[in-house]
Amino acid sequence: MPKEIVLPEGTPPPLAPYVPATKANNVVYVSGILAFDEHNNVVHIGDAAAQTRHVLETIKGILANAGGTLKDVTFNHIFLRDWADYAAINQVYAEYFPDERPARYCVQVGLVKPEALVEIASIAHV
Repeated sequence: MPKEIVLPEGTPPPLAPYVPATKANNVVYVSGILAFDEHNNVVHIGDAAAQTRHVLETIKGILANAGGTLKDVTFNHIFLRDWADYAAINQVYAEYFPDERPARYCVQVGLVKPEALVEIASIAHV
């Protein structure tokens, strides 16, 4: 099965050996995305809603580069640092997925940078 690396222009270099996304058989697998700027610094420190919006905009851009949209997302993996941010994350998430929401799970974890409050990985069929 041939696969294609999805690397949108302006994407910061990954912190580890991975790529932002891969596409195989019209399925796009988006790596866990955090609210990073172009230098891998966390943005919107202390604001879970703003970080969630940043993450979903980044995923939206990655999917556009792969020929898709957020409407193509079938599954999201959501990781949050603190359950206290769950309501804020869900409020923004609902704006991006208002209809025909994808399946998902949400777990509390430690994230790669302590200022990061949310990470989302996605699967989309384009």
